[in-house]
Amino acid sequence: MNNFPRLLAATLAPLLAAAAALVGVPAAASAATDDVTWTVRTASNSLGADRTNFSYALNPGAHLDDGIVVANRGTETVELDVYAADGYTTSTGALDLRLAAEAPVGVGKWIVVPEHHVSVPAGQTVEVPFTVDIPADATPGDYAGGVVTSLTVADQSANVNVDRRLGIRTGIRVGGDLAPALAVEGLGVDWDGGLVPFLFGDATVHYSLHNTGNVSLTAGEADVVAGPFGWGEVTAAPGEPAPTLLPGESWQRDVRVPAVAAMGLVWASVTATPTVTDASGSTSDLDPVTASAMGWAVPWPILVALLLIVAAVVFGPRWLRARRRRRQAAEDARVAEAVARSLAEKEEVGAPTA
Repeated sequence: MNNFPRLLAATLAPLLAAAAALVGVPAAASAATDDVTWTVRTASNSLGADRTNFSYALNPGAHLDDGIVVANRGTETVELDVYAADGYTTSTGALDLRLAAEAPVGVGKWIVVPEHHVSVPAGQTVEVPFTVDIPADATPGDYAGGVVTSLTVADQSANVNVDRRLGIRTGIRVGGDLAPALAVEGLGVDWDGGLVPFLFGDATVHYSLHNTGNVSLTAGEADVVAGPFGWGEVTAAPGEPAPTLLPGESWQRDVRVPAVAAMGLVWASVTATPTVTDASGSTSDLDPVTASAMGWAVPWPILVALLLIVAAVVFGPRWLRARRRRRQAAEDARVAEAVARSLAEKEEVGAPTA
């Protein structure tokens, strides 16, 4: 197994680098706070020396032993909890680790730290061993997590307990059939342009990149918005590249596309090219994945105003004629009533008396 760290370090390098802010760089790490007075590094053993992280390529059912070294740089003994946790990609694109209270399902479950609590005297180092056991029925693919040291301290000013964590990134590739795959899902397009027809406005393309395979990957993207029959095609790309996505993870995109003509309908198309890294560190692009959707590019206020004008032109004269007829009918009825009343009065005056 001596080659495992070298093989997988290159494979998981993009993924693991995203967690630098959490777990420290390189292998020995510390935090710039008075509450964190210790550092951590990988143990030197048959798996390698001066490793920057824990990275393993193991088949289902495999077992290995490793360790993390904790050094106390402070002047007092430090009492630490040690455990393994699963990793996930945050909304900012960084790799973070689950809290100790969250039940692990991957790396955090397969790495077992027998010594859950360690006491490190001031100025000394302690090596904490752990084991890695891959279940016989483990699904092939990439998994990320970390081995964590944790110190809970009380923040008197805020009246809360603060969990200070320092750990080392851990990546595991379980051998078997690797099937990288990416999907573009939930594609939609909105247009919020100007008020005048056939002028320009901005469109926003919404979609998510979903890693539907079992291998971590990145993706390069290109977004296209065009009018009917491909008229007025405009191409844009996200401002920031998508992070490395673990299997099953999704990344939401909202890409602004400028200068899209108001031609009634617009078509949005997204092309994403997945990129994977093999054990040698070489990257390979997979076949591009495309998706498309239709949206409206209509200046609604002006359209409503035009419809009102058309309605006034078409129905206005009819309404006026109908109103005149109603008024004429009312006048005719009033005149007829007056004539009838006058005739009735004359008949009463001319009638003979008894």
